[in-house]
Amino acid sequence: MKKLLLIAIIISVTNVFSQAKKPTIMVVPSDDWCTQANFMKSYENQGEIINLPDYNKALQENSDLVSVISKIGELMADRGFPLVDLKSQLDKIAKDGARTNMIGVNESPIDILNKTAKSDIIMKVFWKVNTQGPKKSIEFRMQGIDAYTGKQVAAASGTGPQSFSAEQSVLLEEAVLSELDNFNSQLQTHFDDLLSSGREGALVLLVGEMSETNFNTLYTLKGKEASLKDIVNRFWMPRNTVERRFSMDENSENVLKFSQVRIPLYGDDGWGGQMAYDYATWGGNLQEFLKTELGIETTIQTKGLGEVEIILQ
Repeated sequence: MKKLLLIAIIISVTNVFSQAKKPTIMVVPSDDWCTQANFMKSYENQGEIINLPDYNKALQENSDLVSVISKIGELMADRGFPLVDLKSQLDKIAKDGARTNMIGVNESPIDILNKTAKSDIIMKVFWKVNTQGPKKSIEFRMQGIDAYTGKQVAAASGTGPQSFSAEQSVLLEEAVLSELDNFNSQLQTHFDDLLSSGREGALVLLVGEMSETNFNTLYTLKGKEASLKDIVNRFWMPRNTVERRFSMDENSENVLKFSQVRIPLYGDDGWGGQMAYDYATWGGNLQEFLKTELGIETTIQTKGLGEVEIILQ
């Protein structure tokens, strides 16, 4: 009887861990790989020239990249990580002309890609083939980047054993297998923190040129008079962040900036159900609050996945 009970407990625990929610992954080549392979492109963003990877060109012209992304994706999928395909997301953006018009205004092409894909983790992969006579080995580096903050949350690197194989995907698999489980463990630890402590991002509120109000203007909310600044900082933010976790970085009559803003991964869809939350949705809730409770009209825009900007009209 005790043995049967022990087996039942083991099965139950195994099921819980096997059903643990995992972060979605999008595999891309690293910036330095794109630089070395001449797959970079210059963009003008609000008067500033920036160099960014040209993933479209890389996928079209480098067959090794396609096989490497496919192999890494296969290895991650085998371990239960949901995948977002890079090429399909680029195709989706290309078909959406409205998005391309945003380039140079507020978002870079990478911001647009991240916002379209909505993956939790950007997995950047670098590799280089080393040759010694007929034998080859592959040097690799993998970085797990939080798509919302741009922060590195997992890393692995190494050089695989020498092999007579000519296929880079085979060499890569031989090289990364010994490091992959530790890498995935780092990803899962980060994602578990997001589930419990909320997703991290930023909020910026600005006073528009034509606005007749600023953040020192007094309003009455629930019978108490306070500045708009205090209403946002002391009333709305604590009630709409996980464990009241946020930092105010700038505080003036025309600008409020918040960083390390933690929002839940899931929230009310408006009809009593649950939906995945991002900063556009969360910022929309603040926009609705300002209009409904204080009569303030605003516009809202996002930068990538992890930053929302609200402008008072």
